[in-house]
Amino acid sequence: MSAAHTVRPLSSPDDRILQLARDTLAIEAQALQGVAARLDAPFVQAVRLMLATTGRVIVMGMGKSGHVGRKLAATLASTGTPAFFVHPAEASHGDLGMVAAGDLVLALSNSGESGELNVLLPVLKRQGVPLVALTGGAQSTLARHADVVLDCAVEREACPLNLAPTASTTAQLALGDALAVALLDARGFRAEDFARSHPGGALGRRLLTHVRDVMRSGADVPRVLPDADFSTLMREMSAKGVGATAIVDEGGRPLGIFTDGDLRRRIEAGADLRALRADNLMHPAPRTIAADALAADAAQLMERHAITSVLVTDADGRLAGIVHIGDLMRAKVI
Repeated sequence: MSAAHTVRPLSSPDDRILQLARDTLAIEAQALQGVAARLDAPFVQAVRLMLATTGRVIVMGMGKSGHVGRKLAATLASTGTPAFFVHPAEASHGDLGMVAAGDLVLALSNSGESGELNVLLPVLKRQGVPLVALTGGAQSTLARHADVVLDCAVEREACPLNLAPTASTTAQLALGDALAVALLDARGFRAEDFARSHPGGALGRRLLTHVRDVMRSGADVPRVLPDADFSTLMREMSAKGVGATAIVDEGGRPLGIFTDGDLRRRIEAGADLRALRADNLMHPAPRTIAADALAADAAQLMERHAITSVLVTDADGRLAGIVHIGDLMRAKVI
């Protein structure tokens, strides 16, 4: 029998692998549904308390809860809520000094009985620092010390041994994300705000890069007067290397544009270009954009009109620059 017709046993190791994966996802999905169903007033209280915090949100957690806490602190910080992670064990050896008046502590512990975390609770109480607990232990030491308790209990872990933190850490992560989303919405956090904390990412480049940052200006802008002959027009295009030149009036306001594409179409039509002036050759009413517009807007303009260059004008309508599709690509806007 060929390999193509080999019949795999119904109960193979591969079947078990797939079944365990499906069971894991089902258990974790069920855990999240349970957490969502229990959301009530304490969640709103936690959000209000965090909004009222004049300092930072200090996230703490041990083990896997610590890993989740680090991610949560990063999410909060990138969405408008100043936050950072402090390791509970290091806090007992000096890092507790990072917690100051006006801060709020968000503590993660599935059991609520983490020794390294609980030893800090009396000190935090004396400091008067508000404490929000994200825990599965509603009657735990952590819960008893907290100002607000967010219940993230799960019926069981996805681990077949019911030991490894799986469903419980998923619940912590999702509930932390819910906090971050509620906070960013309450703060009126916008895409532009997100971009400012992600300047190196694609979104940051699209929302923070303006036309003035990528356009060619001054002597690098190809331009000729309407009465320029064909030779003058071509010399300007070749010298500036944009594949286009603007035709401007005496006041510097664009009247038209002539591009490599226009040149090819004229040649294909059999026109005697040497006898024509710039105003006979130009494409009138060229597409323009303001220097303070987003570079992404220039990219959309080029795509919408199937062009590769856009003229940039100032508040008085005078030619201030030109942006080419290659400039946008080098700036990684597109």
